[in-house]
Parts: sequence; C-alpha cells; structure tokens
Amino acid sequence: MKTASLVIFFVNIFFSSGIIMSQSDHKPLKVGVVGLTHTHVHWILGRPERGDIEIVGIVEPNRDLAQRYSDQHGYSMEIVFESMEEMIDEVKPEAVTAFGSIYEHLEVVEKCAPLGIHVMVEKPLAVNLLHAKKMKELAEKHNIHLLTNYETSWYATNHKTYKMLHEGEIGDLRKVVVLDGHKGPIELGINQEFLDWLTDPILNGGGALTDFGCYGANLITWLTKGKMPNSVFAITQTIKPDLYPKVDDEATIILKYPKMQGIIQASWNWPISRKDMEVYGKTGYIISENRSDLRYRLSEDDKEEIKKIKELESPHDDPFVLFASVIRGQTILQSYDLSSLENNMIVMEILEAAKESANSGKVVELKN
Repeated sequence: MKTASLVIFFVNIFFSSGIIMSQSDHKPLKVGVVGLTHTHVHWILGRPERGDIEIVGIVEPNRDLAQRYSDQHGYSMEIVFESMEEMIDEVKPEAVTAFGSIYEHLEVVEKCAPLGIHVMVEKPLAVNLLHAKKMKELAEKHNIHLLTNYETSWYATNHKTYKMLHEGEIGDLRKVVVLDGHKGPIELGINQEFLDWLTDPILNGGGALTDFGCYGANLITWLTKGKMPNSVFAITQTIKPDLYPKVDDEATIILKYPKMQGIIQASWNWPISRKDMEVYGKTGYIISENRSDLRYRLSEDDKEEIKKIKELESPHDDPFVLFASVIRGQTILQSYDLSSLENNMIVMEILEAAKESANSGKVVELKN
C-alpha cells in the first residue's frame, strides 16, 4: 500500500472511531455565570486555568458585589451585565452556571433552554418539586444538558465507596448514613448577600434541610442506582431561633427502602464542618470521612483498613471540566450519575416529601 493510501486509511479509522475531534472540540467552552450571591461561585471564579472553559459574561445587578469579586479574582467589570438577556445577546454563551438563589434556577432554565444554552445549577436542582418538573420539561423539550453540582460529587472516597459496594466487597446494602453541615452560615461569617436568600424559606426552600439534606439524597440515590424510597420521614427543628427565625437549622431524614434504610443528618449545628458518609452492607462497612480518607472493614474476620484515596482523574475531578466534556459529547453520564437530571429529580421528590413529613409529623409514602 502506498504512503498516501496508508495516511487516508488511518485517518478514516480515526474519524470513524471518534479519536479525532472537530476543531470546535478543542476550543474552551464559552460559559456565562448567572449570579454571584452564592459563595460557591468562588469555585469557578478562582479555579486554575485548565483550558476547558472561558467565562465570557457574568450576570449580577449588584455592582458592589461584582466589583468586590472582580478585585478578588481579576475579571474585567466589562463582562458584567445587569440581566441574562443582555449577557446572552452580547457574548452568546454556549452554557451557563447558576450561582444565585435556588428559587432563581427555574428562571435561568426558562431563559436559556429555548436558546439551546446548557445549564449547570448549584445544588439542589430546584427550590421545590414543581420548579424541578418545569425545569426538566424545558431541558428535554429543547434538548439541553441540565446538571446539578455538589461538592461531594468530586470526592474520590465516595467514588471508591461506590466501586467497592457494587463489586460486592461488603455484601448487600443495608444502611447509608450521610452527615453534612457546619456550625451555621451566620456563625461562619458568610457574606450578607448569601445570607439574604439562604435563610429565606421562599428563596431557599428551607434551611438546613434544603442546604445539606440534598447531599444525602443525591448520594443515596446514586448508591442505589436510582431507586426511589418507599417512604420518607423527617424531623426538623430551629435550635437557634434568634439567628434563624424563618427556617430550620436541624434536620434528620429517614428513607425506607425494601431492604435498606437511608439516614440523612443535615445541620447548621455541628461543632465542626463535615461531609462524611457511612455505608453498611451485610458483611462489612465503608466510611468516607472526607474527600481523601477512607476507612473500611470488609467482614468480622478482617481488620479495619485506613487508606488515602488519590484524586479522581479528569473530567471527573471538577464540575466545569465535566460540564464541558458532557456538552462536547466527550463524556456520557452514567445512569443516575451524581450530576444527572434523573438523579436530581429523585432528590427533589425526597426533599419535597421530607418537608411534608416534617410539617405533618407523619410518614410520607412515595410511589415508585
């Protein structure tokens, strides 16, 4: 075979296998940031340059807040717009990330979905189940990706736990306990712009139950590969009414499945911040203490092991790398992936039932 023919032969193989990507796949994803009032926005504003995304516009009507963050992170105030319409018309983003109140997530999808602009929201997906259903309908109608970002999605220990569980290392799943929270947003000194909506039952949909209960619902749904609990029972309290007069600051949610239980402890009263998870099987247990420290005991005859788990590899080590990869078609999310819409619709079912249960004092049955 002649040299020219060989070149054509191998190029055809590469194209048919998807190894060669289009020129657009190499360009950074053009991203707009909608809202700066959620302090998780520092995640995208302060991240090291990886060549995966380019922030082309920011929507924030509070100019003082935008200027403070501009001074901190170095972006130009020329890319800050008053509204989504202005930003979209001017810079034409391919995707947006939402860092405003949870209540505003629906509006972001309403504006972006009809234009084919993909959306990633900060957890949880929506302020209530009604909003979530509208967002899902819009995303599916206009064929956009709608992802939800959680800090714990990027913990290597959680992914190692998932792998060990589904490889049968601790037997059939019996109980998952997820513990999330901190001493309280006011006690942590969170800025006023965040507090204004985080402690508002309309804009946040609740207090600790919404803020931290969503983590457990998300992780348990993932571990069970998308199973809906049979029932939900929840207790909420406001232990510090002088600080949080409008919302709960303490929540415990119990999920009943046919052969296991999920227990979610969400709190603004922990003495020390935590995001840990305990997974118990028929023969052993796995405890994810944080993003890198894992403890496990596979059986009664085994000793407990303690390991440092290395960080995840790209694109699964960062929300915005993954977002770009999914949009470019380079990554297909697994069923009920932590970031996926199908997982987070179940999260919203659980949170809605938990709020109903806490208000009524009764177990809420769910339809599978």
